[in-house]
Amino acid sequence: MLRTGIQHTTHHIDIDAPAEAVYGIVADTPAWPARFAPTIHVDRLEGPESTAVSGRERLRIWATANGEAKSWTSWRELDAERRRIRFAQEVSSPPVASMSGEWIVEPGATPGSSRLTLVHEYTAVGDDPAGLEWIEKATDSNSRTELANIKALAEQLGSEAELVFDFEDSTLVDSDVETVYRFLHEVEAWPERLPHVSRMRVRESVENEQWMVMDTVTKDGSEHTTESVRICFPDQHRIAYKQLVTPPLMTTHVGLWTVEATPEGVRATSWHRVRVNDRNITSVLGPEGTRASAREFIRRAVGGNSAATLALAKSFAEARHG
Repeated sequence: MLRTGIQHTTHHIDIDAPAEAVYGIVADTPAWPARFAPTIHVDRLEGPESTAVSGRERLRIWATANGEAKSWTSWRELDAERRRIRFAQEVSSPPVASMSGEWIVEPGATPGSSRLTLVHEYTAVGDDPAGLEWIEKATDSNSRTELANIKALAEQLGSEAELVFDFEDSTLVDSDVETVYRFLHEVEAWPERLPHVSRMRVRESVENEQWMVMDTVTKDGSEHTTESVRICFPDQHRIAYKQLVTPPLMTTHVGLWTVEATPEGVRATSWHRVRVNDRNITSVLGPEGTRASAREFIRRAVGGNSAATLALAKSFAEARHG
């Protein structure tokens, strides 16, 4: 018998961490790309900035689903006192016709523990059975991944300060914003323009959503392959990205390229947020490796490539600016 109409799914996970900490992770939407594997980028369009405040927020979210990038606009009702967050997609991405649900955080069976429940209700465009099957598979996979990520984060929250860090590099360019942005957007030309990029494969089935596989050579001569998704905003001259396949010393790497006009000139900036892979520190850096030395190594390697890209973007744009 074919299924039709609204479908329901429920996923649970027990977490050895207080309910307050778990709720804080779920409520902190700007941190999702660095915390949740499927989430590529989140734009908060409106709503409270503090996770401790109840209220309504609107989000534009990009996430991977069954090997594709999907985006949608959602609203969320945050109830900090009851630790519940209702959500619903305002604008869905086919085959999803509608999607809503709720995050519920409750005290666990033992002191200091909690149970996190994620409920979904959805329909498919035209009640298409293939669409329903696609949504069910994507929802189940992403829900399991998100809950496992939240559990790991909540149970290791004390170490996050040592493992997660941000940094950025920027340069001033004597050119126009459009030319600098064009250099950063045209990744298919990077192997010819950037000495540290030896190979690039790009697909852009949806305009301004770039899937790329890139081989990069670091200053010490080592080479690694990364796979990333980039969401490009030409009207805002910014590019958000997330590495889906990271080097062994990182579990997460998200970033943002921005180009803006300032009184001093056009400023191009590369911002990064990285989570260190604790398990691989000694295998990559040797028995003397520490979290601090891992952060330093990543800052030097990733920042070095970013600085090189910015310098070449500057040269490219200024040469065309004359």
